[in-house]
Amino acid sequence: MPWNLTSDRPIYAQLIEQMELKICSGIYPLGFKLPSVRDLAREASVNPNTMQRALARLEESGLVYSVRTSGRFVTEDKNMIKETKKRLAREQVNEFLKKMLDLGFEREDILSMLGDMLKEMI
Repeated sequence: MPWNLTSDRPIYAQLIEQMELKICSGIYPLGFKLPSVRDLAREASVNPNTMQRALARLEESGLVYSVRTSGRFVTEDKNMIKETKKRLAREQVNEFLKKMLDLGFEREDILSMLGDMLKEMI
């Protein structure tokens, strides 16, 4: 999964979101030892201090933890991952619904369109 960073929002916030996605999607599975700050920063093409800030926030949330001399690891708490997935999904759905309402779609139109699109995808 590439690092899709834009200039419209703070980079560290986007890094947090990208890391959450990588964890929730299983790219970084439970208990996975994360690459070093410098390696992650190089991979994302950002300043190591910015990456450090993002990782510190992920540690505060409990999604990532540090072992003093061994580095950072993804939590092994399945429920935390599940709740993070739900939160990310709600945020995406909320953003989608807001845009659809801004476009003038009615509730029934949105539900119908979603149903049709789901049938096409599945």
